[in-house]
Amino acid sequence: MPREAYERFTASEMWCPKCRRAQPVREHLLLVLPTGNKFDFTCSVCGTSLGGRTDDDASAFSLGLAEPGRGR
Repeated sequence: MPREAYERFTASEMWCPKCRRAQPVREHLLLVLPTGNKFDFTCSVCGTSLGGRTDDDASAFSLGLAEPGRGR
C-alpha cells in the first residue's frame, strides 16, 4: 500500500484514562501557526484531553494575515 494513504491519518477512538476504555474522540483546532495547524483530541464522553497532532498545512495562517483588520 502506498505511503500516501497514511498521510492524513486521524484518530476516531482513543483510550480515555478517566472513562477507562476506548472512546470516540472529537478533534478541535487549537492554533493556526506559521508552520501548520495544532489540533487537540478530546473524549466525546467526558471531555478529557487525550492528545494532539500538528499538520504542516500553513495555508490557513497565510490567509489570516492577508485579511486587513483581522485580529485587531
